[in-house]
Amino acid sequence: MRRLLWFLAVLAFATPWLSADEAPPSASLVIVVGTGGELTYADAFSQGAANWRKAGEAAGAHIRAIDKNQTDSLVQLEKALESETKDGPAELWLVLLGHGTFDGHEAKFNLTGNDLAASELATLLKPFHRPVIVVCGFSASGAFLKPLSAPGRIVITATKSGSENNYARFGGYLSQTIADPSADLDKDGQTSLLEAWLAAAQRTAAYYKDEGRLATEHSLLDDNGDGLGTPPDWFKGVRVVKKTVGHQAPDGLRAHQIHLVPNAEERALSPAQHAERDAIEKELAKLRDGKSALPEDAYFAQLEALLLKLAHLYQNPATPSPTPPQ
Repeated sequence: MRRLLWFLAVLAFATPWLSADEAPPSASLVIVVGTGGELTYADAFSQGAANWRKAGEAAGAHIRAIDKNQTDSLVQLEKALESETKDGPAELWLVLLGHGTFDGHEAKFNLTGNDLAASELATLLKPFHRPVIVVCGFSASGAFLKPLSAPGRIVITATKSGSENNYARFGGYLSQTIADPSADLDKDGQTSLLEAWLAAAQRTAAYYKDEGRLATEHSLLDDNGDGLGTPPDWFKGVRVVKKTVGHQAPDGLRAHQIHLVPNAEERALSPAQHAERDAIEKELAKLRDGKSALPEDAYFAQLEALLLKLAHLYQNPATPSPTPPQ
């Protein structure tokens, strides 16, 4: 245990190293506001878009905005995605705010002009091999989850199905929490996508409870590519506490590694260091999940080895790896 505490101390005080020619690439943020209908709804969607823009500016992201006043919104979205780089480590965030519909067969996001069908969006995103985050902050968006789910992609929906088709408030709450320090559960000085999602879901649930109304929206998160999604009540803090079906890794780990507005330490990591760090964290999560099947000594030996790798990653590569106390 003394060794474990020592390694955790190393992690806490380590300073990431980044050479001058390895600056991390900027993320892209595409914000799409659909038709509002009633003025109250339209204003809420516009405010949500403004919140996302503010967070994107703080992140130094490349921002493209498509609003309800553009009569060819679908064409503009197609052009925006076509112009984006298809590969690389930089994240592509696609945020859809507005109303959605579902006729029992196809779900659609309501745009000025032609609507955007889930199958159409899946086709538009198919060429991308960079990290993609899709925020479906609209009613009936649960029907978008399965068509959009893919390895290396994170999909968040405001509802759990297409039948939850009343006005969805979740999208507005997520626009507030995406860069909100109060949503930072692990207190690392930045709010991950997972933390923002959990906070937004909590605020959504609180709204219905406080109003004495039956909740008509239940958000889902999918970041493991299985197309099933996980509800927020499966989490305790940032960890999933319920078992998933099959052998797929649980949702949440990847979303917790994504930050629209990262802290200074996160910004200092090169793309290669990011990839290595993420891989080690996945190994740590897998080890924790299998703890009950390992002897205690074997578990702590493997944990120690992984923590040492993580500590060394956060140090200047010219500095030798620390030697643990005996």
